[in-house]
Amino acid sequence: MPPGDVAPVLIMVIAIVAAAAVLIMRGPLGRALARRLEGNAGQGEATNAGIAGIAERVSELEQRDARLAELEERLDFAERLLAQRDAERLPRGRDD
Repeated sequence: MPPGDVAPVLIMVIAIVAAAAVLIMRGPLGRALARRLEGNAGQGEATNAGIAGIAERVSELEQRDARLAELEERLDFAERLLAQRDAERLPRGRDD
């Protein structure tokens, strides 16, 4: 082989790089890249289930907030009644 003949070496390098690219693209990296190119990267069944779970949790929290607000109102009312009853029990000061 003459020293200036690089064609066989170049062909061998291209073949090795092509084989490595095929192996990489057939694995998980290739599948992820394909999903990204299709536009379905974040819309799997697991994602939809996660969104449904979050929506359910938000609904539960809103119900708890409403219940907590009602309990706070009841507590305020009870405190006002107790304060009013205690005020009626206390002896009044003399006006001198």
